[in-house]
Amino acid sequence: MTEDNVYSRISRMQESLSKSHKKIAAYLVQNREAAPFLTASKLAKEVQVGEATVIRFASVLGYQGYPDLQRHLQGALQKKLTSAEVMKQTTKGTEKSEQTLYEVLSDDKHNLQSTMEQIDPLEFDAVVQDLIDADRIYIVAYRSAASIGSFLAFYLDLVLQNTELIEEADGVSEHLLDISEKDVVVGLGFARYTKRTVEVMKYVQAKGARTIVITDHLLSPLYPYGEKHLIASTEINSFIDSFSAPMSIASALITALTRSESGKVTKRLEELEELWDTFDVFYD
Repeated sequence: MTEDNVYSRISRMQESLSKSHKKIAAYLVQNREAAPFLTASKLAKEVQVGEATVIRFASVLGYQGYPDLQRHLQGALQKKLTSAEVMKQTTKGTEKSEQTLYEVLSDDKHNLQSTMEQIDPLEFDAVVQDLIDADRIYIVAYRSAASIGSFLAFYLDLVLQNTELIEEADGVSEHLLDISEKDVVVGLGFARYTKRTVEVMKYVQAKGARTIVITDHLLSPLYPYGEKHLIASTEINSFIDSFSAPMSIASALITALTRSESGKVTKRLEELEELWDTFDVFYD
């Protein structure tokens, strides 16, 4: 949806909006660069209305909730903002550390709730089964997303012994040379998306590998290259993304997989415990 479409919709419905909704509409129009980065609670505070009013406003405009409206507002920006520009838009410079702590924790709580509402349990189960059935699992995650990829790859390989993390661009061709339809590739990417992640997922999809995408919304450039998708909310009033929800999804995948394969995993962990004791891995 283009900027004209977003703001034309607001303009077209202006006369039918309630007084509170008109205040929200006016704020969005007057703050086109900053407003798209505000969470529902932050926007409500700026406009001095209830958070529920902001959420209803998005629905009245025909969007599937506030996150949907927010994504279209962000997409309406004429240019991609750099990290420095987002920093300027989301920071006043007068915030106290204690305020920031509760603000971020509140944002994470909202992201977790939003993610729970978005994920289809059947899709999640199918993703777990794909991981169980895979000959090999490749995790594609660059830059900050590599933190989640590393966590997911570590535990999957610990119990399955068939998982590899791809986080360095130079070695992609060698890693994926023999990829087949029996392999699964998990791509992780969040705004701002890395071009290499998109390119790799496009390549492995063309090679016939099963693909799973963990990203932040349906408009993600990674979305078309996933057979299955897990959407995680990452909105936070900062130049960074909140990874609480994506990390929780990774934890849920590992836990669900190990429970499904409890017999094999238990045997594997028992063998590992003996190995860890032999090499005195953990502090007593």
